[in-house]
Amino acid sequence: MLPFHDMLHWLILCRGKDGAPIITFPEYAGFSDIPDEDFLNVVTYLTSIPSLEAASIGFIIVIDRRRDKWSAVKASLTRIAGAFPGNLQLVFVLRPSRFIHRTIADIGIKLYRDDFKMKVPIIMLNSVSDLHGYIDKSQLTRELGGTLEYGHSQWIHHRTAIENFAMTVKTTAQMLQTFGTDLAETELPNDVQCTEELLSSHTEHHNKLKDELKLAVKQGATLLTCIREPVTRSSTSKLSEDELENVATVERLLAQLDETEKAFDQFWSKHHLKLEQCLQLRHFEHDFREVKLELDNLMDAQAGFTDIGDSVTRVEHLLKEQKQLEEKGQEPLEKAQSLALHGDQLIQNNHYAVDSIRPKCVELRRICDDFTNETKKKYDILGKSLELHKQLDKVSKQWCETGIYLLASQAVDKCQSQEGAETALCDIEKFLGTAKEHQVSNPKEFYNQFDMILTANVQKVLQKLEDVQEMFDKRQVSLKKLAAKQTRPVQPVAPHPESSPKRASPKNTRPAPLSKPQRERFQTHTHSVLTVLHIINELIETERVYVEELQSIIEGYASEMDNPDLIHLIPSALQNKKEVLFGNLPEIYEFHNRIFLKELENCIENPELLGRCFLKRKEDLQVYEKYCQNKLRSEALWRQCGDSLFFQECQRKLDHKLSLDAYLLKPVQRITKYQLLLKEMLKCSKNSEGTAELEEALATMLDIIKSVNDSMHQIAITGYEGDVHELGKLLMQGSFNVWTDHKKGHSKVKDLARFKPMQRHLFLYTKILLFCKKRDENTDGHEKSPSYSFKNSLKMSTVGITENVKGDNKKFEIWYNGREEVYIIQASSIELKNIWVSEIRKVLTGQLEACRGRTQCVIFVVLQWLGI
Repeated sequence: MLPFHDMLHWLILCRGKDGAPIITFPEYAGFSDIPDEDFLNVVTYLTSIPSLEAASIGFIIVIDRRRDKWSAVKASLTRIAGAFPGNLQLVFVLRPSRFIHRTIADIGIKLYRDDFKMKVPIIMLNSVSDLHGYIDKSQLTRELGGTLEYGHSQWIHHRTAIENFAMTVKTTAQMLQTFGTDLAETELPNDVQCTEELLSSHTEHHNKLKDELKLAVKQGATLLTCIREPVTRSSTSKLSEDELENVATVERLLAQLDETEKAFDQFWSKHHLKLEQCLQLRHFEHDFREVKLELDNLMDAQAGFTDIGDSVTRVEHLLKEQKQLEEKGQEPLEKAQSLALHGDQLIQNNHYAVDSIRPKCVELRRICDDFTNETKKKYDILGKSLELHKQLDKVSKQWCETGIYLLASQAVDKCQSQEGAETALCDIEKFLGTAKEHQVSNPKEFYNQFDMILTANVQKVLQKLEDVQEMFDKRQVSLKKLAAKQTRPVQPVAPHPESSPKRASPKNTRPAPLSKPQRERFQTHTHSVLTVLHIINELIETERVYVEELQSIIEGYASEMDNPDLIHLIPSALQNKKEVLFGNLPEIYEFHNRIFLKELENCIENPELLGRCFLKRKEDLQVYEKYCQNKLRSEALWRQCGDSLFFQECQRKLDHKLSLDAYLLKPVQRITKYQLLLKEMLKCSKNSEGTAELEEALATMLDIIKSVNDSMHQIAITGYEGDVHELGKLLMQGSFNVWTDHKKGHSKVKDLARFKPMQRHLFLYTKILLFCKKRDENTDGHEKSPSYSFKNSLKMSTVGITENVKGDNKKFEIWYNGREEVYIIQASSIELKNIWVSEIRKVLTGQLEACRGRTQCVIFVVLQWLGI
C-alpha cells in the first residue's frame, strides 16, 4: 500500500498560464492498488490547498503514463472522473511511449471517452515537448522537462507545520472562547477574600493563556521565516506559487491569531476592571460596616448621654464627659469622612456600583453631621444648665441666706416703736432692692428660659425663694402696722423668723421632707419628662423643616417643569415625566402639611398622645410604600437627566447647596427617623400613660418600613409567569446559600451545588416560597438596584421543614413531597435562621389549623345530612 506521504507526490506545485492549479499524477506501478478511501483523502486534501480564487478557475491534471499501458491510463482516468472533488479545467495524458500501447491508447480514448464521464477536454500528448506547449517549463518539475526545483521532504515539512499551526490557532481560539465564557458567567463574590481569590485565579489563568498565545505567534513567525528562507538566502530566488500560497495561509492564520488576541485583551481588560472594581467595592463595604458600627456605638453613647445635672459640680463633670466623648469620636468621624471621600473617588472613576456607593457616602456624612449637631446641642443645653445652677447657688447661698439673716437680726423690741418699725421697713426694702442683681425680681420668669432643663434642685430653690419672699411679705405687713400706730412695749423675745405665728396657710400643711429614695425617684421622673419634651420638640421642629423642604421641591422643581420660560432647558427624555421623577411626592406633602404636622403640634401639651397620633394615621403613612416603589424609576431618570441646565437653574433659584436627588431621598430618611424617635420616646416613657400606644406605634412604623423594603424587592422579581400579588402576603425575603438534593428511584443524584452552594434570594409568601437569583446589572457605569431572576417555587401546602442540620447550626432544611426534593438553606447568622424557621412554622401551623377547621365543617355538614 502506498504511504500517505508518498501519495503526496501528486503535488500542486505550479500554475497554468491563467493561474489554474496543476496536479500531477506521476508514473507509479502500484497506483491501481491504492484504496479508494486513501485516494479520495489525498485528492481532497490537495484540492483544499489552493486559495478559493485559484480553485474557482479550475484544476489542470497531468497524468504521466509514458512507461505504462493503456489499461493504466484507463484506470487513472476512471478513478479521477469518479472521485475528483474539485472543478476540472483540462486533463493532459502523456500516452504510453511504446508504439503498440500508444496505438491502443489512441483507439481506447476514442472508444471509452464517454465512459469516463468527464465534461472537460482530455488531451492526449505524445511527449513532454507537447506538454510544454500548454504549460510553461518554469511550472513543471524536471521529471516533466521543466525547471521547477522541488524538494518533497521540504514540502511535506512545510505542510505538516502549517497544519499543526492551524490546529494550534484553532485550539488557542477555543481555549480563549471557553475562558471568556467562564468569565462572563462568573458571579461576583460578596466578600473581600473570595474576590481576591477570584481575581488571582482569573489573572493566573489569563497569564497562562497569554503565554500560549505568545508561543503560537512565535510558532507562526518561525514557520513563516522557514517558508521564506530561499528568498532571504538569495535575492535572485523567487517563491513558487505553492510556496506563496503557504505564506498567505500562515499570514492569514497569524492575522486571525492577532484578531483573537486583541478581542480577548479587550474583553479581559473590561473583566479585569470589573473584578478590581468589585474588590474595591468589597473593601469599601467592609470598611463601611466597620466604620458604621463605630459610628452607631458613638451615636448610642451620645443618645445615652441624657443627664443634664442637678448641681454646678455635676454639670461641670458632664461637660468633661461630653468633651471626652467628642474627642473619642474624632477618630471614627475622620475615618467616616475619609471613607466617604474614597467613595466619591470611586464614583468619579465611573465605578459600576455607583448606586450602592453613593447612599453609603450620604449615610456616613449624615451620621457625622448628626453627631456634630447633637454634640453642639448637648454643649448648649449643658451650658444653660451650668448657668442656671450657678444662679441657683448664688440665689440660694447668698440672697436667701442673707435675707433670712436680716429678718433674724431684726430685734422685736426695737420694732415696737414707730421709728424702729420704719427703720426695719427701710432695711427690708433696701434688701429687696438687691433682688434684681440676683435675678430674682421675677423668679419664675427668669427660670422659664430654662424650662427644658428644670430639675428637682430648681424646684427646691424656687420653693425656697417663695418661702423667703413670703417671710418678707409677712414681716412688711407687721412692720407697717407697727409704724402706723404706737403700741405698748412687750417682753423682748429672741428673734426666730421661721417661728412665725401659726396661720391658715398651705405652709402649715406641707408634708415632711422627702427621703433620699423619694428624691431620686422624683429627679428621675423629672429628667424623663424633660427628655420626652426634648424629643417632642425635635420631632416637631424636624417635621416643620421636612414640610418646608417638600414644599420647596414641589414649587421649585416640579412646578417649574410646567414653566414655559424654562421649557427649552428641559431635555427631551424628561418631558412629560414629572410623575416618574417625583412619584407621589405632592400627596406626601399634602398629608404632612395639612394633617400630620398639626396633629404632632397638638402633642406638645399632651406627649402621651403621640403614639395615638401615629396609630390614627397608620393607613395614611402607607403613601411611602408607593413612593419607594417608584424610586428605582425616579433614580434611573435622574441619572439620565440630572446634569441638565434645567435642574442647575432651579437649584440656583432655590439657593440649595444639594442637588435634587439628595432631597428626593428625604421621604425615605424621614420614615426611618420616625421609628428612631419613637424608640427614644419609648425609652423615656416606661410604665407611663400612653406607653402601650407608643409600643404599638413603633411596631406599626417598623411594619411599614419592612413592607416598603419588601415591596421594593418584590417589584424586582423577573421571570415569574404568575401574579405575585396572588401569592398572599409577603412575609420575609432575604439572601441565603442553598444546596439541593434530589432523589430519583433508588439512586440519589446530588447537584454539583452540594459542594458549591447556589446564591439564592428567597421570598416567603403565605402560599408559596420563591427561589430567585440576585443579579446586579449596570448601565452606563451606574449600578441598578438588584433584580431577582425566578428559578423555582415550592407550594407551602406541600412542604415540610427540618429546623436543625447536623454540622451547622445556621442551616435548616425545606423538603418537598416526602423528601423527594430537599433544599438545605444556610442563613448568615443563627438569629436570622431562627426568625425564618419561626415564620415558616407559623405558615405551616396556620395551614394545618385551617385544614382542621375545614375538616370539622365537612364532618358537621355530613352529620347534619345524616340527621345525627
